[in-house]
Order: sequence, then structure tokens, then C-alpha cells
Amino acid sequence: MRRISIFGATGSIGQNTLDLIGRDREAYQIVALTGGQNVAQLAADAKRFNAELAVTADPARLADLRSALAGTGIEAAAGPSALLDAASRPADWVMSCIVGSAGLAPGLRALEQGASLALANKESMVCAGPLMLATARAHDATILPVDSEHSAVFQALIGEDIATVERVIITASGGAFRDWPLADLAKATPEQAAQHPNWDMGQRITIDSASMFNKALELIETKEFFQIDPSRIEAVVHPESMIHALVGFTDGALMAHVGPPDMRHAIGFALHYPDRKSLPVERLDLVALGQFTFRSADETRWPALRLARGVMATGGLSGAVFNAAKERALDGFIDKRIGFQQIASVVEEVLSRVSAQQGHIDADITLDNVMNADHLARVRADEIMTELEG
Repeated sequence: MRRISIFGATGSIGQNTLDLIGRDREAYQIVALTGGQNVAQLAADAKRFNAELAVTADPARLADLRSALAGTGIEAAAGPSALLDAASRPADWVMSCIVGSAGLAPGLRALEQGASLALANKESMVCAGPLMLATARAHDATILPVDSEHSAVFQALIGEDIATVERVIITASGGAFRDWPLADLAKATPEQAAQHPNWDMGQRITIDSASMFNKALELIETKEFFQIDPSRIEAVVHPESMIHALVGFTDGALMAHVGPPDMRHAIGFALHYPDRKSLPVERLDLVALGQFTFRSADETRWPALRLARGVMATGGLSGAVFNAAKERALDGFIDKRIGFQQIASVVEEVLSRVSAQQGHIDADITLDNVMNADHLARVRADEIMTELEG
């Protein structure tokens, strides 16, 4: 029986992971489930799967969690230290799907236990890719990508020599505004940005899809995870969202990963790796689909892609600054402090201001330095948004 922990269990990735585990209950023992505000869902899942531990990231919700779990024998805890304690508990396979930089420390702690880390938290590689890879090597741990794009690249590279890779093409749906006139984007609202044409995801990641910041993070993650030169990493808009990524080889061949827009595909591959097992996902009818289409990923419409190129060129802690600035600018857009197009403007200005301060971008990539850069970027983002409001 494999011991499993899920960090971010109440989100869409966590719920899809539990859906797959629930179809083969006898094969798994749930060690820890963690969540945020939705303690009712967290408690229900902990009881359903007889978890050893349930953790809410919000200490103010601990009493509610304890009440919901009363009499079950399931341990309840809250806060950052409890998340790290949960990550320290022996597990064979850990799903990391906490949103944002908050997922970095628990992911590192799980790697230190030698676990296989299924990584849906792309921010970990963006903020601290070298640290993640070094920690995995030092503790004989495995990192398995769960973003659909990176799972696709990973699968295409099985049995291949990375030296023969000529290009990696990451596809993007284009998000909610892919067909909007460029002039209308300044008036876009958070409610409109949160309506994804293809995927059923949470509010924040859906807005990130509309702005292409989600894809910008994925470009950086591709560079860090696969150690691919940035000049060989491309992004194209693929509205059907059926081709998740393509890998081009030196003989001119392109290997594409094709599948329905269902995150259980990538989750299931990581869950069963190195085996490939049957999954409850749609089987594509290519005749019914008729065609696949592609468009240029216009960096005027989606400046996040241009900013990602700069981050990849700069390296160091620029990824941590980029991600933190994006998270705060996204908060500002959701709170209607800034407009949709100002998200990228805020991030660009944060990168500029932090880069001008010596000792931040070029500091060693340690957890403490990453979190310091993260904090500084958030402070600068708030300053800039206040200036824009004034």
C-alpha cells in the first residue's frame, strides 16, 4: 500500500487527485491532506479517505477543522509549521498543488524525505528550480511534472537523449480574451477574465491564463526542469487545448502529446509512473474534432511572455521576484485596484526596481533568499499599485 500526501487537496488538482485515488482505495493510505479556507471540504475528504492528518493553512480555521473531525481520530493542525510537519511525515508519493510560492517549502521538505514529488506547483521551479533539483538529487527523490504541458514534454522525452532535442513547444489556450480586440482589454473585468473557454480551474489560475502569466511561468519552468536553453523554448496558441506540448528533435521530427483537456491525465501519469494505467478520461474522436489550429503568441497582447524571456536570461532570483510580483498584481486586479493590462506593467516595474538593488537578484538560491526576494517583490508591487491609484 502506497502512502500518499496531498498539499492543496481542496483545489481542482487536489480534488482530481482524490478522484483517481478513490477509484482504487485499497492501493493507497492517505497520510496528510492540506487545504486553505475550505475546511468543510478538507474535513470531508479526510474522513472519506481516513487520513492520518488534516492541515488548514489558516490558523483561524483550526477550531472549525477540529470540530468537523471530532471523534474521528484524525489529527488536525494549522499554519505554516503544520504544513512543514505534514511534509516531514513519511510518504511514498506527495502531490504538491498549493497555489503560489507557499508551496515551495513543503515541497522541499517532502523531497528531503526522499518522496516522489508530483509537482503541480509550477512556482517552485520558477522561484527555485536549481534548489529543487539539487534537493531531489541529494535525497534520491524524484520530481514528476503535473502541469499538463510539462507532463507532455516529460512523456515525449522518455527513452530520448536530451542532446537530440532541438525545440520544445508549449501550447496555450489563449484564455478568456484570446478573441477580444486588443483595445478592449483595458476594460476587462476580473469576472470576465475568470471564464476559461476550455478548462474548469480556479479563479486565480484562470485569470493567469487570460493574461498568459500562467504560460510565462511555464516557459520558465520548462527551462528549469528540463535544462533547455531558452532560445529553444517556444509558445503557440492552440485554442482546442488538445495538444499540450510538442518536442522537436534534431532529425526534424515533432513528437506531440495529444489528449483531452482533463488534468486527470497528467495526474494519473505521475501517480502511476513508471507504469501507464487506464484512466477515466475522454477518448478523442479525431474525425469529430476535424482540425487543430495554431496562432502566434503575440507578445503585444500578452506581454507576460516577453517578461518571462527576460527572467530566463537574467536567472538568479529573478524568477522569485517575477512570481511574487505577479501574485500581488493579480490580487490588485481581483480587488479592482488596477486594470487587466496593468498586471504586466506592475510586474515589469517590480523587476526593474528590484534589479536596481544589488544583492537581491544575484543572491544565492537558498530558501531564505527566495523568500526574502518574494517579500521584497510584494512590497514593491504594493508601492507601485498605490502610486497607480494615486
